[in-house]
Amino acid sequence: MKTNTLKMITLAISVALLSANCDNNNDDNNEQPASIDFSGTFVQQDQMARPAINTVFIASGQPKDDFNAAIPSAMGSKYQSIFQSRLLALNPAYSTNALGQTAAAFTGLLATDVLNVSTTKKTTFFDGTNVLTGRALADDVIDVELLLIFGGSTGASNPQLTSDHVDANDVAFSTSFPYLAAAW
Repeated sequence: MKTNTLKMITLAISVALLSANCDNNNDDNNEQPASIDFSGTFVQQDQMARPAINTVFIASGQPKDDFNAAIPSAMGSKYQSIFQSRLLALNPAYSTNALGQTAAAFTGLLATDVLNVSTTKKTTFFDGTNVLTGRALADDVIDVELLLIFGGSTGASNPQLTSDHVDANDVAFSTSFPYLAAAW
């Protein structure tokens, strides 16, 4: 799962870098600027803010493609009750999580699959203090999600279910931009 997420991040950064390095400066020659055709229909294919949410909370037989194409502002009202039913099926003993959230509050947060970002706090998915203030490359998102689903109010319940035991990327991240590990 982390390798797929890393590939998606690498692709997104590559496209961003390519776009940032393109310009219409024709001072060097008399060629016309390349035109890009944006006509046609474009369809959103996936939600990627919180990995595995769709996989875990949209049960078999339910339309995952519908969730992936949903507009974030409509997601909470459409999917919160579905997510809550699934959460309670996965963890019937759920009462509150390490954030102090009830099942309704937690699934309301998860059902709107967007990446929250803070411009004033440490960028992290969850570090015990800062919560959903962004997502650093090395954040273990799956462990955080498992901890919030199965860890109870202290995060210590069900220790066998609160980690996928994949504690690092398979290749170290770079210390310079673009920070991603080299492709294998």
